[in-house]
Amino acid sequence: MKSAKYLGVWMDHSKAHIMELAADAMETRIIESTFTHEVKEETLSKNENLMHNKEQHQQAAYFKQLSEVIKKYDEVLLFGPTEAKNQLFNLLRADHLFENIKIDIKQTGKLTEHQERAFVKEHFTK
Repeated sequence: MKSAKYLGVWMDHSKAHIMELAADAMETRIIESTFTHEVKEETLSKNENLMHNKEQHQQAAYFKQLSEVIKKYDEVLLFGPTEAKNQLFNLLRADHLFENIKIDIKQTGKLTEHQERAFVKEHFTK
């Protein structure tokens, strides 16, 4: 029997803090969306439709990048202050590749790195 692999993902629309929980250690890395505030301002000054189109494409690429990480785990906690976690959750639920992964969603505010790590550890040790 393989051991369960746990992943905590604090996220908003601009970046995700990926926290892998294994035994007593936790490894953290950051994935950032390429749709930054600067890109939004630049494309908005040219054309609003272009800005929305670019935002959708870059958001889809960001979620795909997160999905590639998530599919390697047995249990995942998505948390953060925005609707990004819900959007990602709905996308994952629509894909049969994720049907055997237990995914929980929790609403939180902005947290320090230490608070994020404690939140993930507490969630998976219950």
